[in-house]
Formats: sequence, structure tokens, C-alpha cells
Amino acid sequence: MSSPAIEIQSARVNNLKNVSCKIPQQAFTVVTGPSGSGKSSLAFDTLFAEGQRRYLESFSAYARQFLARIEKPDVDQILNILPAIALQQKNGIKNARSTVGTATDIYEFLRLLYGNVGQFFCPTCNTQVTAYDAREIEQQIQGLSVGSKLILLAPVASQKNKLLTSDIDDFIKQGFFRVFVDNTITELAPYWQAIQDNIVEQPEQLDIVVDRYIVKNKPIDKRLFESINNALMLSHGLLDIIQLPGPKADPEKNATENPRSRFQTQFSCRQCQSVFEPLSPQLFSFNSPIGACSTCEGYGRIIGIDLDKIIPNKGLSLKDGAVHPFTRPAYNDVMDDLISEARARKISVTTPWQDLKESDKRFVIEGGGRYEGIRGFFDWMETKKYKVHIRVMLSRYRGYYPCTTCDGSRLKSAALAVQLNGLTIFEVCNKPLTDVLEFLKALPETLSEQKKAIATPLLEELTGRVSYLISMGLGYLTLQRQFRTLSNGEAQRINLARALGSGLTETLYVLDEPTVGLHARDTNRLVTLLKELSKKGNTVLVVEHDPDVMLAADYIIDMGPSGGQDGGRIVFEGRPADLKTIDYSVTARYLFKDTKSQGRFLSEADSVNKQVQAKLTSKAPTDHWFEIREAIGNNLKNISVRFPVKQLVCVTGVSGSGKSTLVKQTLFAHHEHLNGRSLELDAMPHGGIIGLDQFKEILLVDQSPLGRSVRSNAVTYTKAYDEIRKVFASTRKAVSMGITASAFSFNTTGGRCEPCEGLGTLTIDMQFMADVTMECPQCFGRRFNESVLAIEYNGKPIDKVLDLTVEQAIDFFADSPKIIQKLHPLMAIGLGYIRLGQSTSTLSGGETQRLKLASYLPANNLPMAPQSKQGSKTKKSKTENPKKANKIRQEPILFLFDEPTTGLHLSDIERLVQALRNLIAAGHSVVVIEHNIDFIAQSDYCIELGPEGGNSGGHVVASGSISVLQGLSDTSPTGYYLNQRVKKLAISEKDDEKQCTVKEKSVPVKPCHQ
Repeated sequence: MSSPAIEIQSARVNNLKNVSCKIPQQAFTVVTGPSGSGKSSLAFDTLFAEGQRRYLESFSAYARQFLARIEKPDVDQILNILPAIALQQKNGIKNARSTVGTATDIYEFLRLLYGNVGQFFCPTCNTQVTAYDAREIEQQIQGLSVGSKLILLAPVASQKNKLLTSDIDDFIKQGFFRVFVDNTITELAPYWQAIQDNIVEQPEQLDIVVDRYIVKNKPIDKRLFESINNALMLSHGLLDIIQLPGPKADPEKNATENPRSRFQTQFSCRQCQSVFEPLSPQLFSFNSPIGACSTCEGYGRIIGIDLDKIIPNKGLSLKDGAVHPFTRPAYNDVMDDLISEARARKISVTTPWQDLKESDKRFVIEGGGRYEGIRGFFDWMETKKYKVHIRVMLSRYRGYYPCTTCDGSRLKSAALAVQLNGLTIFEVCNKPLTDVLEFLKALPETLSEQKKAIATPLLEELTGRVSYLISMGLGYLTLQRQFRTLSNGEAQRINLARALGSGLTETLYVLDEPTVGLHARDTNRLVTLLKELSKKGNTVLVVEHDPDVMLAADYIIDMGPSGGQDGGRIVFEGRPADLKTIDYSVTARYLFKDTKSQGRFLSEADSVNKQVQAKLTSKAPTDHWFEIREAIGNNLKNISVRFPVKQLVCVTGVSGSGKSTLVKQTLFAHHEHLNGRSLELDAMPHGGIIGLDQFKEILLVDQSPLGRSVRSNAVTYTKAYDEIRKVFASTRKAVSMGITASAFSFNTTGGRCEPCEGLGTLTIDMQFMADVTMECPQCFGRRFNESVLAIEYNGKPIDKVLDLTVEQAIDFFADSPKIIQKLHPLMAIGLGYIRLGQSTSTLSGGETQRLKLASYLPANNLPMAPQSKQGSKTKKSKTENPKKANKIRQEPILFLFDEPTTGLHLSDIERLVQALRNLIAAGHSVVVIEHNIDFIAQSDYCIELGPEGGNSGGHVVASGSISVLQGLSDTSPTGYYLNQRVKKLAISEKDDEKQCTVKEKSVPVKPCHQ
């Protein structure tokens, strides 16, 4: 019998309009729709929040005070809900101690493996260190040839008064009457008396004879076992065995040639007698004082001044400011000392740093005379770091270097002396996961039967977890990789692999775009794993836009029909195949039918692509391209790459192929260092970058957080609110009342409502229950005091203006070009539906990404969405300023985007491409790191890195127009999937004789529950 579906009844979270739907259990369901349509509100803010809240409510009141408090979502009822786990689209781990190995628990199992079956080799003499117990010693002795005669000795340290006469008496009382001296057995009591009378010199070691034994043909001998234990007790863990040469040899006589073997329960080296701590899993933990390197405290790196950050531009001379910190006005005296001492020593102050002699460079770094040098300067600064601004400055010029004690391994030398199949745990963690899997599979063949029995369950767990990561397309990662350096997509897939490895059943998994950062080649693997998760009895709910994922789902929920206030409804729910018949679904239009909306796959792009290709293949002047030469950072294989300018250039490739290293850590970091900015970003080595002089600036728009403060909103982020406040402060009433622009700020005192501090709401702490948020009783949610609210512009007070959408505000402020200039990019990027005062914390991932992009878009030369007459006037008034428009064209900028399609629906990608082309039309250049096939298909030029990730990546697989990549589909994964996408669209178009269109009026949607 199938489980009853999860039922959501009348959800009203954020923009949801009394949404009711069913989600089948033990199935794979996709929630899709345009950005802002309510996908995250339904999946995370409603379903997951309620599932987690109910789980936490099962805890005692005492336990709940230590847990995060979750507010009950605004929904009438949710039936048949399961315990929920959310894997969201962000990497929240910033701790430098967290690695891929620790985050996936793989390292914990590796510690257990090395701690229990590892082979310890003495760091001094490289001899394997062993420790025996009594039973193992017995087995070793019984393994000798039958009839062998042995003497079992207990070696006892006797020098420096370690042994007293009372100790000898105790030995005799216990029945040990003989001692082995000068290869002869003699009586203990007379021998000790001779020592006391100084007749015989006291030896370093006194060998007490415990037993004389003949090896017998039986595996267990009670007498031998007791003798071994007695010897180990007397000597505190040591046992020496003298083997006599033949069956007729007399053990009472001289045995000079007889070999001696030592067994010990201590963990020590047989050759140099060094004693070590016994192996334990804690020895391999860099988060524990037992295993962590004492120098770097388990971080693997030490901090110091970074000369590349102190002297970022090697082309500058000392006089021009090559030493960046000395260019600050506060340190002019240090700069003067440097120049005067350099001149006194005949060192040129006008020669570029890179051309100075090594001895001259050494003087600048180490100092001399009145000049204390760079190192001396920073040593002096360290004494002043109790001041905040000094600490901030020091952080800009610091760098991290591998620890000189542990060589970056984070562990003590004892941990690095343990090997399995010839590899230390650090060497295993530094291998790609694909190589780690091979190591684990080959390991059982090298182990004894006893150790194999111990290792088998650990190896099964390790192999399963590593295999899951590889199946997620993460085989290029290493276990040593810091988790905070992973992209959001990589972090989410690691969390998904950990969920798969945990073996949970009857659980609700809610995932936020798991295909982020994933190449189309690996999408099928991901779908297979998601289906596997549902087959184990779990319910999988995925917020996703990828066509392949949507078509592979068991059930699909399409939100819409648009975003913001026009969204929040269910357009369709059912099987993906049935979505094809829904004419009013934007998703259906882009997924199945409207091939023209998919971009210029072939002919439309060819004319532009051929022009770009011609510029690159010919020896064109440098104003048509720029080039990165001999890039070798991370896994880049000494590659040189050309980028055309004033084009939409896409850098793609499988995960880990080197895209971010090339664009962000080589191109962008190099430019920032040359300009003395972002010195905390490490620049990767290269042979030079030419052609950047044609850009006024290089801007990077990446996936870093927008800032989730409840006070932040669209108009404050785009700086439009500064102009709005000025407009209100310039009204006649505001001037007469003496109200300035600062009074219209809800972030500072003066005009805001003080009881709620400009938030419009009050939060009540309910102790063990979730906090209650209520409307401010003083301002009734309007945020400002009465005097400020009395000021109106065009008939609206400030709170009503903040409630306008961007589209409405453009009409409302038609006579204020400066405000229009700030709001226009929001409209052009498809965010016209969001409200001016809407908190950025309520925006979806796609909306926040586009809001960040909009802040970089120029207001000029952007096409205006259809507007009213006032909007037309605004457009005209903006283009009337040719000087400003020309200024934008005369100052070209190179824009670098890191996966801007994150969180974007297929319909939103079309708007994004248009916005980027508007940048290009304004004279700028755009380089985009991207995996999305629909986006790549619309680029002018594509550079593909690969062919794999990690060590197998870093090569240029293909470069050129889209048609060039399609022609290389045998070697180019991107070209192959471009062809596959074209085929799917062609089949869809053939099946549908009549093109699907979106109805503009009375869009049928699922009825709302009143």
C-alpha cells in the first residue's frame, strides 16, 4: 500500500496565495517556475519549516532552549508530513579547520582505519615499530621449529640505583633464582652480593631467567603463556628470548653465538629502542592536541607578511610607490627614509622593481641605516595592533604559507610515520577522490587476515561514501580541501552525498537547485542518485530549473504565472509529460515548444561568431582581444587563453576543470593586485596578461552573499533611496517644517519610529517557544513618526512609496530622472514586480543574484519595458544627456560573472542574456563562468576547460563559436550536450504543429482556497 501524499492546505507564506497542493511520498518531485513565483516559499519556508518545527516540538522544553527556534509558517494545515532535512544553495561553513574529509565523515573513518591497522615506521631509522601482547608472543614462539631450546629472560634496568636489594629479595620470593650474565646462567643471590661488594660491576640490564623452554608440537601451552606473562610483568613489558643452537646444547653453558630476540608490549623501535605512544584514532586528528601539529595548531598554515601583496605591481619603481603600504600618507616618513637611504647606497629609485638587482631588493626588504626595511616596519606595526585600524591594515598584507614543521599536513610527525600500503593519511587526503577509491579497493590485499577482519567494516563505509561523492561529479576534489573554498553547488552535492550515505528512510529531503555548478554531463548522475534516494523510501522535493531534471521527475509543481505579487499560485501539478498540454505555463513554453526562445543555437549566432573568430585567428590589434599567458595556478596546465572584447564570452567546462582559477584567481586577482585592491585574494601565477589597458575597470559579480539584513531592501541596495529621500526633503512642507533627508531614513534616529527602530514590527521573546513578531502598536507598521508621515510627494507619504513595485515607482517618479536611473536596471533585469521596501531577506536566490547584477548595469542604453506615457517621457529625458551616455561608451569595463543563471528560470535566462547584451552594446565586455546549456548557446564565444576535473583538468578543450564546439562534440562535453539540446527542441517543435503562446489575460490557475 502506497503512503498517503503530503497535503499542504492554504499556505500564505510570503507571496503564496492560499496555495494548496499534494506531494506524493516516496517519489521525486520538482518545484519550478519563474523567479519570485513562490518556489522557495512553498518548499523551504512552508513545508521544510513545518517539518523541522514539529520535530523540534517533540523535544523537552529544557532541550528546546538550546536549539534554533522556528516560527510556525502561515498555513492552515499540513497533513502526513515527514521529518525534514534541507540542503540549501549556500555554503555556510567558514571554519578553516573544516575540510571535505571532516564534513563528509570520511576522515573520521580514515582515522579509525589508520589507528587500528596502520603500520608505524620509526622516524629515526625507518624500521617498522611493533608492539606485542602475550598471546602474539606465544604464537611467535610456537612458530619456531619443534625441539628448539629457548631461555626466556626478563630484562630489568638496574643502573643508577634503579634496583635495590629489596627488589632482588622480591624476585627471589616470587621464585626467580637465576640470572643470565655473560651468556651464562648463574645464581641471582650470589651475583647480586658480588655487585654490592664491588667485586662485579653493576650491569646496565639485569636479565632474570624466567624459564627454559623446548618448543613443542602444539598451538597452546599453558606453561609458556604463564612464563611470558611473568617476564612481561617483571620487566614492565619486555621479553628477551635466547635460542640455543642445537638439541644437544646445554643451556647452563656458554651461549655466545646464540641469537637474542626481543618482544615488547611497548610501542617502540627494535633497532634504536625509541619508545612511542600506541596508535589511536586521536593521533590522526588535527582538531585534537594529541594529533595536531604544535606549530600551526592543526591549521596546516602559518601566517606572515606576503611580499606579493606588499609589492603588488612589480612594474612600479620605489619612487612611484612599488612598496604599497608606504604610499599611505601616515607613513610618508618611512617612504622618505627608504628613498634617502636608497640614493645614498646608489640604488635607483626610478627603476621598476622587477628590474632591480637582488641585492637592492634585499635592502628594501631587510633595511639598513635609518631605513628599517619592510620586515622591520611590520615588526613595529605588530606592536601597535591593539589599535583596530592597524589590525585591519596588517590583515591586508598578510599571507598564509605551509607550516614548516608539518609541511601543511596539520599533524604531528608520529601520525605521519604511520602508513597503509606505503601511504600516510596525509598523502591519501591529498589525492583526488577517484584515486582514494582505488587505494581503498586495493588495501585488503596488503593486510593480514587479522587486520583485514578489523578493516573490512571501515573499508565498506569508506568505499560507499567516496563512491557517492564521485557519482556526484566530485571525483576531482581532495579530502584535504577546505570546505569553505567550495562553491555553493559543490557544498550542496557533498551534503547530498552525506545524506545518501547515512541510509535514512521515510525522510523528507528538500533540495535547492542541486545542479548549481554542475555541468550538463553530470546531471544524469545526479538524477539517478535522487531517484535512488526516493527508492529507499524517502520523499525528495527539489527546487529546480534544469530541463533534464524536470523531465526526469516523477511529479512536477509549476508555480507562477509570474513573480512577486503576480506569482504565488500553482499553475500545474502532475506528471511532467502532462505539463506539455498546458498552454498558459511559462515553463511548458520554454521546456517543450518555443524553440525561438531558447536562443541562437545555430544560424542566428554564426554571423557574429565568424566575425569574432576572424579577429582571433588573424593577427588583429590588441583592441580586439586580451590574453592570459602561461597560467599555471592550481590545476591549470600552463595554458594561454585569448578572450575577444565587446562580446559575450562564456568560460565553461566540467566541475573542477579550472574555470574559477583562470577567471577569478588569475585574471581578476592580477588586476586587483596591480591596483592595490583585494589584496586578501591570492593571485595565481601566470606569464603575463596583455590587453587589459583597454579597460577602465574590471568588475566581478560572483555568488558571495548579498547581505541578509532585514533593514536592507532593493532601493537601499541600489542607492535609489538616497534620491527618494532627497525628493521628499525638497517638498515645500518638508522645507517649512525643517525636515531634512536624514529624517526619512529608517536606519537612524530622527524620523523613524523609535519603539520599533524603523522596522515596523516588534519581536517578542517567548522563552522556550518561537519568537512572536507583531505589528508595532506605535506606527502600525509604517516605520516613521507622524511628522515624517505627514510629508507627501505626488499625494503619497514615504511608507506608501516604499510599498510600490519597481514598475509602479518608475511611473510615479517620472519627473525625477536620478531615481529612474537607479530603478531602471531593476526593471530591465526582470525585477519590476518586487516592492521598493521589500526586505532582501525575503528574496529568492534568483532574485538576489539579479539584484546584485542590476547594481552593475548602466541605466543608459537599457531597453525600457513597456510603460505608460510617463515612462516614455522618462526614457526620453534620460537619453537627452549625450555627454553621460558618451562617457559610458568611452570608458569600457570588463565584467566578470560567476554563474549568473543561478536560481533563474528558463524565461529569466532570456532577460539575463538581453541585459548582458545591453552592457556589450554600451561598449563593455562580458566574460561569464557558466554551465547552463541554454545560456551557453546564446554566447558569442566559448572557452571550454577540461577534459576532467582536478589533476585531469586545466587544459583548453575547445575555443571558438558555438558551432565550433558543436563540431567538436566527440572531444567537447559542452559541444555534445549543445547538440543534444538542439535535437530535443527539434523533436518538440516537430511534435507540436501549433506554437504555444502565453495568454496575457485571465491566466487559468488552480483555484485559491478562500
